Amino acid sequence: MRIGLSINYSGGFKEAAAEVADLERAGLDVVFVPEAYSFDAVSALGYLAAKTDRLQLASGILQLYTRTPSLTAMTAAGLDFVSDGRYILGLGASGPQVIEGFHGVPYDAPIGRTRELVEICRKVWRREKLEYQGKYYTIPLPEGSGTGLGKPLKLINHPVRERIPVLLAALGPKNVQLTAEIAEGWQPIFFLPEKAKDVWGESLDAGLAKRDPALGTLDIYAGPALAIGENVTPLLEFVKPALALYIGGMGAKSKNFYHTLATRYGYGAAADRIQELYLAGKKEEAAKAVPDELVRDVSLVGPRGFVAERVAAFREAGVTVLNVTPLAGTPGERVKLIEELRELV
Repeated sequence: MRIGLSINYSGGFKEAAAEVADLERAGLDVVFVPEAYSFDAVSALGYLAAKTDRLQLASGILQLYTRTPSLTAMTAAGLDFVSDGRYILGLGASGPQVIEGFHGVPYDAPIGRTRELVEICRKVWRREKLEYQGKYYTIPLPEGSGTGLGKPLKLINHPVRERIPVLLAALGPKNVQLTAEIAEGWQPIFFLPEKAKDVWGESLDAGLAKRDPALGTLDIYAGPALAIGENVTPLLEFVKPALALYIGGMGAKSKNFYHTLATRYGYGAAADRIQELYLAGKKEEAAKAVPDELVRDVSLVGPRGFVAERVAAFREAGVTVLNVTPLAGTPGERVKLIEELRELV
């Protein structure tokens, strides 16, 4: 298994980048740069490419709606070039509140757009003259649209790779099925190994049945919190606010993918209560309402032997990358945690 983590650069990206270089030496394999509605991920990834040597660099995630498919392909090819072939194109739909509220773009047809965007990216990376007739994207613009001067073009540069790995963040059954069919990697959230087959197995099997063998085995990127030691169990309390945020407040009450996931895990009543409290502004109470069992099972927090058992459970469920969140207060402590986890995977 490989080890990854997402950096939080809201407090200072250059400092975070310096820490990533130390984590690389400790055995980290992949670093993710988020985007949401903070600084863009592309600038940070380019900076990290210059500061690291071995790490794979992943966007976690670039939203489908905010860049044209061709620009997404160009950006991925550029990042792959400056990193000497270490980039992973992490894509996702985000959610209506961000896409419509911050970007002013309609949130529509995420599954159809994902398929077409990936197909277009791969045509660009193969340096084909770009002609695409899809339901959501038509390139060049058809006759009668625009100036009429558009013509098929191909990427000027020669990409380092004509197939840059695509990693899709997906939760819903149809989106997970699509991911298993067309992507190199899948990034779920709050992955619970013992429930994964029940929740996603049918969708994964349906997608894998249509998968091009050239794509290889589907990488699964789980995202557990990490703390190793005899007295670290109380740190699970620090995981609860994040779970409460997603289950209770990420998205509208009628359309919250994470609430749906918790319900499918068997925590429907708790999810309802968390959402009720969170949307009422009672965030601390919402966090306290997150079940201890749920937090423990989606995390790697406990004595070394327990963490080793949970790592084995993630591996048995098909996870190939542990994209961890170290529960540590200093850069040195985070480096130590990655070194310890390296010994267990």
